[in-house]
Amino acid sequence: MLAGLAVVLAALVVIGAVLAKPAAGQVASVAGHPVTRDELIFHMRRLAPAVQNELRNQYHLGQVPDWNTKVAGQTALHRLATRALDEIRRDKTTMLLAEENGLTDSVDYADFLDDLTAENKRRADATARGETLYGVPEFSADEFYSHRLTELTTGLRERLSAAASDPLWVTDAEIRAAFDADRQAWSANAITYTYTQLVVPVPAGAPAAYATGLRARVANADRLADIAGAEHGARLTTATYDGANPTGLNAHDQDLIAVLGKLSPGQISAPVNGTGQITYYELDRKTVDEDAAFADYSRRIRQSLVEKKFDQFVERRADDSDIEIDTATVESINAKDVWQ
Repeated sequence: MLAGLAVVLAALVVIGAVLAKPAAGQVASVAGHPVTRDELIFHMRRLAPAVQNELRNQYHLGQVPDWNTKVAGQTALHRLATRALDEIRRDKTTMLLAEENGLTDSVDYADFLDDLTAENKRRADATARGETLYGVPEFSADEFYSHRLTELTTGLRERLSAAASDPLWVTDAEIRAAFDADRQAWSANAITYTYTQLVVPVPAGAPAAYATGLRARVANADRLADIAGAEHGARLTTATYDGANPTGLNAHDQDLIAVLGKLSPGQISAPVNGTGQITYYELDRKTVDEDAAFADYSRRIRQSLVEKKFDQFVERRADDSDIEIDTATVESINAKDVWQ
């Protein structure tokens, strides 16, 4: 997308296809909606840390103290402006889609700032009245922008995927196909493990050779039960672990699954060293309730597919939308304008 926008910018310079009579303070338009100079600078400020990090990692630069530094044929500031215009085009497309669907009344930057002021006043008034306030007491412009965009995106995903005629609708067949394509990952919490555990106490002051000898005896045994009786103080137990445990995974469960998940039935684990003891696990049986797994994960799979379809839908709309750029005005913005 960034490369495509760079081509757009270059083409505009060559053919002079800039705004014929841009409104005061306007630097571009997306699908006929103005993009103001202040709006572009706002996005440049938001994206500056990401662009700095990109330049450091990709070109091994320092903290980019001089935004006029040229990298790959363009200044760091020009790269930042291009990235900001790309983000504006994508975000404005999302906001226009939200406006079409009745989720917002305006996509203009000035109205966004008015909404920010009104929301912060509402929060201040609520605090003064002693009311419970959820979230931050006061939004910064960056925070409110992210909040607004997330709110609109969530609303669009729900509205455009509600019925079979909607562009983001996900069918049962699509959900099943996604489940089957990554069955192991989706079924992880629907696996029941039956296992044997051998805990062998380590005598105080025992040399390292003790653990080495135990490892050799376990390696030569077909089953843990074959050697349990010969190990002084050893405890042999069997247990079942249900991955669908509604209480979730605690630290012990995570460690247990990390061991059992690597074993095939009949296989014995490497030694797990603990305080004063060594533990071995043997996997006796592993069963997967795929029907339960599909039932548990179908909602999450649907959500992930809706998100993917939404991203593709917005990307296509953005690619098809008209963008006009007043290149002279964009190029007149300097680092001092952005960080004054």
